[in-house]
Amino acid sequence: MSVLLNGSPLAGRVGVVSGASSGMGAATAERLAELGATVVVLARRKDKLEDVVERIEASGGTALALAVDVTDRAAVQRAADQVADRFGNADLVFNNAGVQLISGIEELKVDEWQRQIDLNITGLMNVIGAFLPHLTESAEEGKLADLINTSSIAATRILEKFSVYSGTKAYISHLTRLLRVELGPRMVRVATIEPGMVDTELPDHVTDPDASRLMADLIHDIDCLQSADIAETVAFMAAVPRHVNLTEITIMPTSQAI
Repeated sequence: MSVLLNGSPLAGRVGVVSGASSGMGAATAERLAELGATVVVLARRKDKLEDVVERIEASGGTALALAVDVTDRAAVQRAADQVADRFGNADLVFNNAGVQLISGIEELKVDEWQRQIDLNITGLMNVIGAFLPHLTESAEEGKLADLINTSSIAATRILEKFSVYSGTKAYISHLTRLLRVELGPRMVRVATIEPGMVDTELPDHVTDPDASRLMADLIHDIDCLQSADIAETVAFMAAVPRHVNLTEITIMPTSQAI
């Protein structure tokens, strides 16, 4: 149940959510649709995407699932073309696909380093490259246009064993600031959301035992954020008036100290 928004403040908008098969992406896609947006969900797991679409349609919304690996630039571009053909330009992009693989740098888990770079950085850039023309054209037509990138508090916190993951998130946060300088004058709102500990499946991907224990202890010891909290925040960012850009939102569990 929403504590901030009701009605259909996003009616007429076309939203694209990457990393939408579970967690924050799925919850955000469903919330955007609930508030009136047509939503396109992107991720690799087609069955999970179809579950999201089924829930949206069961609630009276409109959604389309496109199974896409965002690290594949050509595939993301094809998805952007499909969105344009079906619904017109996307004017709300929640650039959310990512992976968290925590380990000590001396363990030299180079495959995990590369996977994080490929998905968290290259995948993010592929989505920007494919959908930026949608956003700039929407803004030129006087419509709202939002690019919201998912970063993390790890972008600024110094956390042991988070080096590569934190580096990718620092890239996202600073890139967003730079893009805002370029795109803000064109009335494209560029923003980042930087969550603390969210109870999603991301920690399940961690292979380092000490890091896994750290994440499990955090989930056990504090009242973590839920995916719905992120979804509500993203929806609010997209619903404010066109001249307002909530550029960096850090959202933390009240009891999380680090």
